[in-house]
Amino acid sequence: MNRRFLIGCLVFIGVIVVVAILLYSYGVGVYNKMVSMDEGVKEKWSQVENQYQRRYDLIPNLVETVKGYAEHEKETFLQVTEARSQAGGTFNISEQVLNDPAMFQKFQQAQNTLGGALQRLLVVMERYPELKANQNFLALQDQLEGTENRIAVERQRFNETARVYNTYIKQFPKVILANMFGFNEKPYFTAIEDAETAPKVEF
Repeated sequence: MNRRFLIGCLVFIGVIVVVAILLYSYGVGVYNKMVSMDEGVKEKWSQVENQYQRRYDLIPNLVETVKGYAEHEKETFLQVTEARSQAGGTFNISEQVLNDPAMFQKFQQAQNTLGGALQRLLVVMERYPELKANQNFLALQDQLEGTENRIAVERQRFNETARVYNTYIKQFPKVILANMFGFNEKPYFTAIEDAETAPKVEF
């Protein structure tokens, strides 16, 4: 009787050990997958930031070039300068923005405001056809157009990567581990009222 009981206990303990090992292996696999996907989202975010930074860096040269032809458009230049300053401040928040929807919204709104101001500047420039002969302006125009296109592409790639990550961490039972280890849902770039559109720079 004691022998059967002992064997039964050993079998029971063995089953528990096997189940524990399987659960541990599953947990480790899921955790590592979340880490990998989280890093993927951060990598896509850095690409978005790079393109916004590229646009940010192009603006001073663009404004200075345009000023030579439209000095009296001071209000438009001021709007672009102020929007650029505001957008520049959001670059300091780094990857923290991915875990704070309010901060992410602030970043997106600042970039949208800059995009809108830049759009207005380029619309104003349509009044000055002589800019067509300025090679520096044409080069900046081409760089800006390419940058706006890349911004749109990188935002879409970020959203796609974030969507896959968000879906994964919400699935049961992965959601339990996600909550345990602090893997939070990532925000998306969304189209909002007065949202940024790629400036049309055809003259």
